[in-house]
Amino acid sequence: MLNLAERWNLRQGQNPVRLVKFLAEDNLQFQTLSKEAEEALLACCPSYLQDMIVFALNTGLRCGDIFNLQWKEVDFDRRRLSAFVQKTRQVLIIPLNDSAYGVLEGWSGMRKGPYVFFNQMTGDRFRDLKAGFKLACKQAGLEGVTWHTLRHTFASRLLAKGADIVTVKELLGHSTIVVTMRYAHTNVEAKERAVLALGTSAKPVTVLPKPRRTKQ
Repeated sequence: MLNLAERWNLRQGQNPVRLVKFLAEDNLQFQTLSKEAEEALLACCPSYLQDMIVFALNTGLRCGDIFNLQWKEVDFDRRRLSAFVQKTRQVLIIPLNDSAYGVLEGWSGMRKGPYVFFNQMTGDRFRDLKAGFKLACKQAGLEGVTWHTLRHTFASRLLAKGADIVTVKELLGHSTIVVTMRYAHTNVEAKERAVLALGTSAKPVTVLPKPRRTKQ
């Protein structure tokens, strides 16, 4: 904030905290939903929230980008999105699987404006569903679950299904592979499959200890 104030000429002199180091950020800790937790959560949601959760789990989009998604960004013929991502200011190409496509197909039949998901009471797009999401999580007995948990789940499930890390990076819209690598640390099953797939027909070689020489 002090650096910004200097750039805006709102403050004169050096930043007094310029030498203070930032705290280390722990990006390796995150929560994902199991299939059982997903089913429990959906069972506690109204239909519109169910659709948006399913859509998030199958596209990996952030909640803000889902709220801002417009019909002009949906290509039904090619079954993909060309979604404008607010955080990176870039267009993200995301293929649509059957689950995501089905959600869009259902909302397409009742579209009332440019936005895909809208509040049926006001006709305007959703801006914040934290309260409804939090209540559904509480009723489902889930703690620590947020909208971003759905994005983590999307990435983790992709890797568990055998997707390579570069593809996951592109689907999430990460600027560098370093950010995506945190998901690789949790993908133990995929690592096991990769190692087992090496399988070799060569017979193991047993190295025997050298015989000791006896003195004559």
